[in-house]
Amino acid sequence: MNRNRALLLTGMTYILATAILLSCSPSNGSEGSYTRARRKMVTTQIEARGIRHKATLKALLEVERHKFVPDRYKRYAYTDQPLPIGENQTISQPYIVALMTELLQLDGGEKVLEIGTGSGYQAAILAELADQVFTIEIIELLAHRADSLLEALGYENITVRAGDGYIGWESEAPFDAIIVTAAPPRIPPPLLEQLAEGGRMVIPVGTNYQELLLVEKIDGKITKKSIIPVRFVPFTGDSIDG
Repeated sequence: MNRNRALLLTGMTYILATAILLSCSPSNGSEGSYTRARRKMVTTQIEARGIRHKATLKALLEVERHKFVPDRYKRYAYTDQPLPIGENQTISQPYIVALMTELLQLDGGEKVLEIGTGSGYQAAILAELADQVFTIEIIELLAHRADSLLEALGYENITVRAGDGYIGWESEAPFDAIIVTAAPPRIPPPLLEQLAEGGRMVIPVGTNYQELLLVEKIDGKITKKSIIPVRFVPFTGDSIDG
């Protein structure tokens, strides 16, 4: 591809992204406008990009993303972008949430571990699909905030803990599925140990360059598959060794 054509495509991509952002932004902040924006989000950002898992799509329609972002960003809650949630952390873009959830292939009976609670949005999506969700957040303020919000929203199958996600949650292991929403330089060994036989883990890995990995444990052996390049906030914790 020549440089001029590459620049043209980049410009077209920007225009398309801007159009989607504006069309998905509620104009008046009413619940009805949020509902319409959420439906458009699922249609234009999720289904249009190949997500087909019906339970995942249903969860994205039902969970109100605007309740998980600060007030000043609510009008952008259903746009295809991460948004700041404080403490130098973000809520992931809807497509990435959908992709990571679909990769877990949840069918309703699983025990799931999430590393990186953040706003609590991903935990809420998981709770719509799984039996139990255990989620760890290293930033205590975010952990307490997410816990309070999830409780207020009526989620009774989510347990939030403030702590170092690198070491997982040994007392509740094994987990049928593990999802990590920050990028370590390599897969934390405790998480591999706590993954159940036949289980799946979705995790971004890398420093300057990150890739989303699908990890499976089959007959006690670990397999890894690269899905797409990604950009997540760095994984933090006392156990990270670089």
